[in-house]
Amino acid sequence: MTSSMKGGALAMAKNRKSSSNGSLLETSPSLQTHPTREELYAQGKSLRDLCPRHSHAVWKPAENRVDPLHLVLASNEDRITQLIPIRHGRMMQSPFAFYRGAALNMAADLATTPASGIRVQACGDCHLMNFGAYATPERRLVFDINDLDETLPAPWEWDVKRLAASIVLACRNNGFSDENTRDAVLTCVRSYRERMREYSEMPVMDVWYDSIDMDDLAKTIEDEEASRRFQMRLAKARERSVLEDDFPDLVHTGGLVPTIKENPPLIFHWREKGHEEHLENVRAAFAGYRATIQEERRLLLDRFKLTDVAVKVVGVGSVGTYCGILLLMARENDPLFLQFKQARRSVLEPYVGKSLHQNQGERIVHGYRMMQSASDLFLGWTEGKQGRHYYVRQLKDMKIKPLVEIFTPGVMRQYAEICGWTLAHAHARSSQPLLISGYLGKSDKFDEAVADFANAYADQSEQDYATLRKAVKSGKLEVFVEEP
Repeated sequence: MTSSMKGGALAMAKNRKSSSNGSLLETSPSLQTHPTREELYAQGKSLRDLCPRHSHAVWKPAENRVDPLHLVLASNEDRITQLIPIRHGRMMQSPFAFYRGAALNMAADLATTPASGIRVQACGDCHLMNFGAYATPERRLVFDINDLDETLPAPWEWDVKRLAASIVLACRNNGFSDENTRDAVLTCVRSYRERMREYSEMPVMDVWYDSIDMDDLAKTIEDEEASRRFQMRLAKARERSVLEDDFPDLVHTGGLVPTIKENPPLIFHWREKGHEEHLENVRAAFAGYRATIQEERRLLLDRFKLTDVAVKVVGVGSVGTYCGILLLMARENDPLFLQFKQARRSVLEPYVGKSLHQNQGERIVHGYRMMQSASDLFLGWTEGKQGRHYYVRQLKDMKIKPLVEIFTPGVMRQYAEICGWTLAHAHARSSQPLLISGYLGKSDKFDEAVADFANAYADQSEQDYATLRKAVKSGKLEVFVEEP
């Protein structure tokens, strides 16, 4: 045996010995066999053979497609009965509003469309109103996905397609031309593709640390009027004070103890059971939530006392689920508002499998931490006495929602570009961006295909909306229309 062969045999023996002792050396062979960047890119590219990029252009409803109204009603299961008409009323406002509340419908449809086979931590309800600005724990304003109630590992294409179709419906809602609408969608998908390529070329930790800073975004806005409004909203968000703004708006201080102001049917106290029994249940769930946040944040939370709780109607898709406000006080004039939201099974679950997390609130919190560049300081989860799951975060923390309904074509195009960038970053954090980039390539084939799909699916969504309107008109659905 040569000296080199003896050395190799000795090294193998040492590795076997180290492995039996549980040494870190047992992982070294796998570290040495990581595929190269070129191999990963080629692997992603090879997936085009099984799922050509142009195949994403097609939307054709399945022959056994479930009636859209049936899915809307199925989604009402376990919602607060008296709030369901509000949900229907909000979905009735426009095809775009219907689309926002019909995540379950589109999940069923997306499951019938082509997919490359690459999974990411997906949003699950990726429409352009679920993006926005908020404050990080370090008090920076960042732009990111801000609603992840449906998050679950799933094909990355599903998020891209839902986002693209939402852009079409929003543009139609604003009265844009077909040309401007397609331009906005192409800009979004191109941004996703190009940013994913950039992330595929970055070190893994640089991708993780990356974020989209609102001050940097402000400098890129081309429309002068939009830039002015944007700067004003940034300034207002930074100046907003929980004590001076939220506290007077949300809290009644005339009694012995501060209480959340009622504004029925949108904000009200739960009175179906005894008040003391209800508060006891809330305190028990709150204790469970407290145990899920980091130790130093528990110490901070413990400086506040839970004072009141109320139900609050939020959004479109969440209307009727058990959501509300928690008022906590450290002392007089020192409030903290937390929002709790019921965490139900993801609409994606029937098509991609169950979450690894037993608590659906934990599933959502995991999604936030995976997809966002920074998550809320008090993000946590719990379970109520009735077995419902919840997640908790701050109610308002310098949050800025997009005013999509007043966007011009130019502003919509630029906003779509930012959303595409943001989604690429969220996906790159939980997946291998080289695989996705390899599949997408450098051409616009995928962009054009998704634009075709988005237009066709927007047509489908408008037809489904018409079905809802017909059901309301015939009296099959009860609707509560809120005052403007």
